[in-house]
Amino acid sequence: MAARAEVGPGAPQILKLRQFHDHPGFVGPHTDALRVALAKLDPARRATTRIIFTAHSIPVSMAETAGPHGGRYTAQLEETARLVHAAAAADLPWDLVWQSRSGPPQVPWLEPDVNDHLKMLADKGVTDVVVSPIGFVSDHLEVLWDLDNEAAETAAELGLGYARAATPGIDPRFVAMVRDLVLERTAEHPRERLGTLPIWDVCPAGCCPTPQRKGRP
Repeated sequence: MAARAEVGPGAPQILKLRQFHDHPGFVGPHTDALRVALAKLDPARRATTRIIFTAHSIPVSMAETAGPHGGRYTAQLEETARLVHAAAAADLPWDLVWQSRSGPPQVPWLEPDVNDHLKMLADKGVTDVVVSPIGFVSDHLEVLWDLDNEAAETAAELGLGYARAATPGIDPRFVAMVRDLVLERTAEHPRERLGTLPIWDVCPAGCCPTPQRKGRP
């Protein structure tokens, strides 16, 4: 807003696409990818197979931030997981865990980490896991390294069968969703949703201030 004010009346208008965690064009590709990944595991061990949904960890203080939208990060990811799980007709238990943590170790971030969770599952008798990165839209570096390298290596060390579901990437349904979200902002276009959680397009000025560090004004 400040940058546009500095430019003046001729400044371009900047509009954000709305949140899409429960859009069919996002849920659908994740659902099909989960089915494909499940088919790669040994069906004879299905009774001891578990689904793990992952997303990028963030500081706990950010996840629990005050304001009208505080706490929505985890809630929306849980809703995406439920929608994908239900649409995949999976009869398996599932968990939402975290990956890609960074920052100082003394700062609390959302847990458990996917690698720690794999160790816990192995101790409880789980034999196979399928990991679905529902917090991501493409197979970028963090997905490839954290899941296809580190988590896969952890699973191998534990003797777990392991399959990783793909992200939407260039799936035509996901691409069409982006087009539809643009049309929602620029023309009369129906809003497609599968979930029930509140979503929003824009935040009012000052609704999400950056947390101040201790000892600083």
